[in-house]
Amino acid sequence: MNLCEKPSSVPTLQGALLPKHAKAWTPNGMAKALHVPLDVFVVRKLGVPGHRELAMGAIATGGVRVLNEEVVQDLGISQLTIDAVAVEEQKELARREVAYRGHDTPPKIKGQTVILVDDGIATGSTMRAAIKALFKQQPARLVVAVPTSAASSYREIKDQVDEMIALMTPEEFYAVGQWYEKFAQTTDEEVTRLLEEAGHGPGLDEAASREVHHHQS
Repeated sequence: MNLCEKPSSVPTLQGALLPKHAKAWTPNGMAKALHVPLDVFVVRKLGVPGHRELAMGAIATGGVRVLNEEVVQDLGISQLTIDAVAVEEQKELARREVAYRGHDTPPKIKGQTVILVDDGIATGSTMRAAIKALFKQQPARLVVAVPTSAASSYREIKDQVDEMIALMTPEEFYAVGQWYEKFAQTTDEEVTRLLEEAGHGPGLDEAASREVHHHQS
């Protein structure tokens, strides 16, 4: 089974959950359907030099860093290399936070129920970084929901959150994109437009609700 289309971005929502098939899973579509707030939560993958799609870890808002120890050890990646990649990705993380939201203030989700949605999970590095960073904000409940996840990552992550939902958990999993008929990259302009439609983003009233936020890697 293939999913119809990659979501336009990766949302974190407060409220209930919709199955992640096709356009209903774009963040603005979900927010409208669920009648919930929508905002962005940025996480950056730490790609292996020369093989950027392979994650050796990830960073998230709040100084969070998570490493994929198996990849790091198997490839003999030095701490110096990890730090160098992290510095570059931190710059991009900061740029995206300001570009998407107009500021870099961490999400205010204390006491809220949060549904963290991604387009899929391969190694799980970016999702684990997002989970770690979000738990620092003390949500009442954290739910992870994805259309597809590597079975091994699903088993690992489901014990780290209050609930985890995945439509597919194949044992043979090479990349998230293999499960989509269309998997185009999302532009900054698309993310910004969708957030503005949801009542967030640069130039909008900062007093607007920022209870729950959406994560872009």
